[in-house]
Amino acid sequence: MGKFRSRLVCTNELLPRSLGRVVHSQILKCDVEADDVLYTVLVDCYVKSGKIGYARTVFDMMLEKDVICSTSMISGYMSQGFVEDAEEIFSKTVEKDVVVYNSMIEGYSKSIETARKALEIYVDMQRFNFKPNISTFASVIGACSMLAEFEIGQQVQGQLMKNEFFKDVKMGSALVDMYAKCGKIESARRVFDHMPEKNVFTWTSMIDGYGKNGHPNEALDLFHLMQECSIQPNHVTFLGALSACGHAGLVAKGHEIFESMERDYSMIPKMEHYACMVDLLGRAGSLEQALELVLEMPEKPNSDVWAALLSSCRLHGDVEMANLAANEIFKLNANDRPGAYVSLSNTFAEAGKWNDVTELREVMKLRRVMKDTGCSWVGTESGL
Repeated sequence: MGKFRSRLVCTNELLPRSLGRVVHSQILKCDVEADDVLYTVLVDCYVKSGKIGYARTVFDMMLEKDVICSTSMISGYMSQGFVEDAEEIFSKTVEKDVVVYNSMIEGYSKSIETARKALEIYVDMQRFNFKPNISTFASVIGACSMLAEFEIGQQVQGQLMKNEFFKDVKMGSALVDMYAKCGKIESARRVFDHMPEKNVFTWTSMIDGYGKNGHPNEALDLFHLMQECSIQPNHVTFLGALSACGHAGLVAKGHEIFESMERDYSMIPKMEHYACMVDLLGRAGSLEQALELVLEMPEKPNSDVWAALLSSCRLHGDVEMANLAANEIFKLNANDRPGAYVSLSNTFAEAGKWNDVTELREVMKLRRVMKDTGCSWVGTESGL
């Protein structure tokens, strides 16, 4: 019995995941007596190899399913998007602990459709006297960010301040990001300023938060301060800085930051950075420069780059260039980008080209392109 356990442990930690099935077949051939410890390791092996169906088969064979095995199954189901199956295992787990609650909270917090359930489980675990740990708080803060739940985020911060977790750089960064996404930029800055340690993610969250909340100059000031503190920006940091330049209309500064990526930090700009630059130039009315940048890109521009140009063309009423940009988007993914049709149609309409509007709408009907339904996010009372 011991040799099979040790082999499975090795399989989990060191060897290719496929060997787990080989060891399982040996167990069956040798008619090894059912052993829940052995099966728990086997379930974990299958889960980690992505074979959730095999894991469930072994799990169902177990006479007594402990919390360790249940947690493995829940994590496996959540990671593959089988939320209902995870919920089933969770509901049948009699002896729960913090880890099994964390598995549910983490799984729920990864999607906006289920993020509120993460907060509900967070409340439940405390109701049953389970004390949240750093993993719990990380997932809950992520859910609050996704839902823009400022008040619940404040409650989480209050709990964090009662223990050493508040000093953790990851927790601090998550709080900064959460407050920024909730539009509470002053609260984000207070957390940022009081953090004893900051990393690139902390700085990036604050810079991005300033930019997205209409404070481009503050974003750029912080970007420069970050460099003065010898913290190397990452690709996301540069996106935040370029976006801030776009909103502030700082074309020269945007060029400087864009060129510094490769020159000073050996970072090759990605499509997102080119899209930011196109947007920056387009907002400033430099459409010809924006098109030149697109055509000179080292890689073939994707739909996001062309969409940035199209948006600028509509802003400045350049019908000819809008047509060019829209057609490039249609070539890439005609039915996946209904917004391109709508934007081009509006450009035609604003220029008084109603025949072109009618013709474009007929093309949309023929290609079965459906306009996205309008919707509005209305804030509701916070709390659970």
